[in-house]
Amino acid sequence: MAIYRPSIGQMIGREFFSRSPLECSRELIGSILRWGNFSGRIVETEAYDGEDDPACHTFFRTSARVFVATHEAGVAYVYLNYGIHWMFNVLVKGRRSGFVLIRALDPQTGIEAMRVNRKRTALTPLTHLCSGPGKLTQALGIQGGDHGRDLCSDPCYSFYSGPPPKVLQQCPRIGISTAMDYPWRFVAAESPHLSVRPAIMPLP
Repeated sequence: MAIYRPSIGQMIGREFFSRSPLECSRELIGSILRWGNFSGRIVETEAYDGEDDPACHTFFRTSARVFVATHEAGVAYVYLNYGIHWMFNVLVKGRRSGFVLIRALDPQTGIEAMRVNRKRTALTPLTHLCSGPGKLTQALGIQGGDHGRDLCSDPCYSFYSGPPPKVLQQCPRIGISTAMDYPWRFVAAESPHLSVRPAIMPLP
């Protein structure tokens, strides 16, 4: 996989997302997601291939295929999972198109407001705020109205390059019922903010 990293602190542009889901998913680890007054370091992602991945929405949803065809790379793809939790993804369109699911964040700013959004107290550990895709959308206030938001044009709702993780691990995706053996989940192994800690060796 090609490594493409803007300078530390630089807003990540559309070029970054004009690549494959696996490349983008892997290289977003360590980046900063800014969402209004909130921000967090991305410590866990999953890749979904829009062409032949049975777990990807494009495999069984016409609306997802239309979304990919009619939007640019770097746009938010937000959907309600089981009618309960919003899932926050970014559309990528390179040699292969698809989505990157943002699964967990290490909270950086807006922490007290995150606790309010999550209906937690001041005693709630930071590791409980954004350690899962449903938790992080609730903490940041991401909802269905953010579906289709361009994440490459507004500095207040975008990704910023950060230092790479100390140890990057690749492991099977979780929380799905098909294609569970695809090793398309990436995590910052040193982070205590992961949704589920993997049990395999780090990437070389």
